[in-house]
Amino acid sequence: MSDDKQRLRDTAERLALILAQGGMQKTNARVMTALLFSQQETLTAAELCEELRISSGAVSGAVKQLTPIGLLERVPTPGSRLDHYRFTDGAWAKLMGQQNQLLATMSSVAQEGMTASGGPDTAAGRRMREMEDFYGFIQREVGPLIDRWRTEFAAKGDTASGLAPR
Repeated sequence: MSDDKQRLRDTAERLALILAQGGMQKTNARVMTALLFSQQETLTAAELCEELRISSGAVSGAVKQLTPIGLLERVPTPGSRLDHYRFTDGAWAKLMGQQNQLLATMSSVAQEGMTASGGPDTAAGRRMREMEDFYGFIQREVGPLIDRWRTEFAAKGDTASGLAPR
């Protein structure tokens, strides 16, 4: 393996480790980063198995978990019967946008907790009010922030913002 390719692979593995430490399953993180750091547009499951030295079942499981959340996608390849996968354009914005539902849920639970605890003047109520304020604020800010990023990224002429087809 060339030094450049090894350095790229090491960086991908470092990011996978960081993602795993943050709660992502290790195999999912490794498959995702292999596609993210690949110099090829797509990789087959067999190529992922070979590069990562993992089983086809492990790759299949990762694909099944990463595809619905928009981090990777199956790509038709003319003349090939094999499934090809790639890291999805605009994945970061899609992923962050999906967090809005979690933020809304956290805010709602905090509101319920504040009511159940006897209101904002109780010890638990004060904590719940802070939680509701925080998640409500973040939820209001995330959508416009992603929109600003997409506009800025598109202005650079990149198509990975999700605004233009590949």
